[in-house]
Amino acid sequence: MEETPVLAALESGVLTLTLNRPQRLNAMSHALIEAVIREFARARDDAAVRAVLLTGTGRGFCAGADLAGSGPAMVGADGKPDVGVAMDRLFNPMIRAIRALPKPVVAAVNGVAAGGGANLALACDIVLAARSARFDQAFVRISLIPDLGGTWFLPHTVGDARARALAMLGTSVPAEEAERMGMVWQVLDDAALMEEATKLAQKLAAGPTRSYAAIKDAMNRASTNTLDQQLDLERDAQRALGQSADFKEGVAAFLAKRPANFTGR
Repeated sequence: MEETPVLAALESGVLTLTLNRPQRLNAMSHALIEAVIREFARARDDAAVRAVLLTGTGRGFCAGADLAGSGPAMVGADGKPDVGVAMDRLFNPMIRAIRALPKPVVAAVNGVAAGGGANLALACDIVLAARSARFDQAFVRISLIPDLGGTWFLPHTVGDARARALAMLGTSVPAEEAERMGMVWQVLDDAALMEEATKLAQKLAAGPTRSYAAIKDAMNRASTNTLDQQLDLERDAQRALGQSADFKEGVAAFLAKRPANFTGR
């Protein structure tokens, strides 16, 4: 049985989740995925959590599914190994939990992010990467397709032509190129990554959390909405936010030229 596959620490409104299987480059075991899902449920329900920071222990962020250990295969109804069962029960619920969380999620990619590990990072709202990090869509090397949302995230972040090439060639993308492609918000020196990522997460935690939740919801819907539907969604969100205490505080702070004190109300 694994010992603490995910480390969790809550400070200043930031829940820091650290994937903790360094001997396997934080490859995703069933226990690790279940722990991530539990922690995102905690983040959803605990008002003290205002932002989440996701990173990894050791040399890697996440090397994807643990194919050599407690990997992705589960047994289907016919008694045969069925990767689809693992997708339904573990991987997909984890990605849905990240995307649906009404609070900002920052990924600090501290090393290799391969296969599902790359797409786990892309599922987060803001991705920071160490200069030594790389993003590797390795699925084609074992005759699979990008999963954990990879076939959705890649076209939306790098465009269709690049997404197809990355998926079909299994290319490894260095952090600075990932930044140029749009996968990464910012590349930082390795030694500065966690300090800067923590500062960013704390800034988000001190911000207007209702606004963040509405931004996430609107952007999640944008890819399937028509322009008219999106305009209506924006109208409804602005109506609700315009009646919030945080909006009143934001306007008052702006007029008084002082920092706002947002409370999430």
